[in-house]
Amino acid sequence: DGMNVLLIVVDDLRPLLGCYGDKLVKSPNIDQLASQSIVFSNAYAQQAVCAPSRVSFLTGRRPDTTRLYDFYSYWRVHAGNYSTMPQYFKENGYMTLSVGKVFHPGISSNYSDDYPYSWSIPPFHPSTEKYENDKTCRGKDGKLYANLVCPVDVTEMPSGTLPDIQSTEEAIRLLNIMKTNKQKFFLAVGYHKPHIPLRYPQEFLKLYPLENITLAPDPWVPEKLPSVAYNPWTDIRQRDDVQALNVSFPYGPLPDDFQRQIRQSYYAAVSYLDVQVGLLLNALDDVGLSNSTIVVFTADHGWSLGEHGEWAKYSNFDVATRVPLMFYVPGMTTSSVSQGERVFPYLDPFSHILGLVPQGQSKKVVELVSLFSTLTELAGLQVPPVCPETSFHVALCTEGASIVRYFNASEQNVEEEKDGYDDTYRCFNEEPVAFSQYPRPADTPQWNSDKPKLKDIRIMGYSMRTIDYRYTVWVQFYPNNFSANFEDVRAGELYMVETDPNQDYNIYNNTSHGCFLKKILG
Repeated sequence: DGMNVLLIVVDDLRPLLGCYGDKLVKSPNIDQLASQSIVFSNAYAQQAVCAPSRVSFLTGRRPDTTRLYDFYSYWRVHAGNYSTMPQYFKENGYMTLSVGKVFHPGISSNYSDDYPYSWSIPPFHPSTEKYENDKTCRGKDGKLYANLVCPVDVTEMPSGTLPDIQSTEEAIRLLNIMKTNKQKFFLAVGYHKPHIPLRYPQEFLKLYPLENITLAPDPWVPEKLPSVAYNPWTDIRQRDDVQALNVSFPYGPLPDDFQRQIRQSYYAAVSYLDVQVGLLLNALDDVGLSNSTIVVFTADHGWSLGEHGEWAKYSNFDVATRVPLMFYVPGMTTSSVSQGERVFPYLDPFSHILGLVPQGQSKKVVELVSLFSTLTELAGLQVPPVCPETSFHVALCTEGASIVRYFNASEQNVEEEKDGYDDTYRCFNEEPVAFSQYPRPADTPQWNSDKPKLKDIRIMGYSMRTIDYRYTVWVQFYPNNFSANFEDVRAGELYMVETDPNQDYNIYNNTSHGCFLKKILG
């Protein structure tokens, strides 16, 4: 009678995983999950910043409908009383549980992670979360700093632990209770790392000797990048170790050796995360629920690691908007699992080099806003209706169609059709599109360009990603009535995926793009 759901949401995780083809990273547990899952290699967030992205995929509405582009409003008050995905599962007889960072905490989830609407019991937050930005990083001089790069000795940390370790322990405790009570559950687990500060147990550094770490393939600011598109990574500049480098604003590059250290620590934080995911999935095996639980693994958005001379999220580039997305559905993505059979034995990243391949891979372009309808369909619930054009008054509907139809579609035929498309066809064909957007306070980088408050937003960058291209227009935006003026285009970007996969050569000005604009307005 219906499957359980385990939703794992990671903060700031780009698809830097073995199952996504990264050769350096050690992520055996997530790769093992992928080997039993359908993996989407072209999945995109609707806005590359935590609160707007999470509210978007948890309500199944786009940022223009949640009206949340910053951190400072609660959708039920400021947009509409929209039902959330966990709320819908709760109303359909599930015990809904939140561990760690699922909703972005604070005003954007009513200081309660949307409890009691979304969750059956009050959400769990690790007690050591409050030390995240404290001075807990030991410098070379032995003193403590609030650094960006922050490998630590866990025994020296407050309470001798770290937030994600606590979240894993709590999630495992809840799985055991669900098992004992034989309760159907929807458990969402939100992990913090690799969100900054890059604070993780120091032994993970051993996996990534600095000499193996390269710079980004394109560590320079592209010549034809409109200044409005650039994010000046303000939050990173505020860390003690970055401040000490005295880097010029907004473009000043970080020294190469420090860039390598950031990249090294991001990798190390991913392996630390992989251990947490491994322990959690191993516990799902232990309680005998791997054969009756859907597992979804994703992130709220990506993170720039020096590409385009940028760090952090806050942009419309693939590095900021693209996320890992995989679904493990017993009996669907894998042959059915017999009771008690181990699907997810824990793998130690220090000894396992696996190279497992995903069970199925889809190159279809998909969006996180589709998560709500996809999960309801997989769980056998009635899929919420598609939202009407304006849906502020509609409590239950979704703006993202279910992607279950892509789960077993064979992909072979796509490639052969490619040749001989002319541009008009490419423009009007019905292939899937992912929409993302990002607000800016001005045409040039400001101290608040990364995270403008609603009242300061003057420009909105609407971006459209297909299998072939990314097209972005930066247009005038009026925060008082949430409207965009597409007659006033401040700047544009167009990148062709095949010839420019890293999005370094903007060809917007030497292309006619009437049809792209039609598609974005459509």
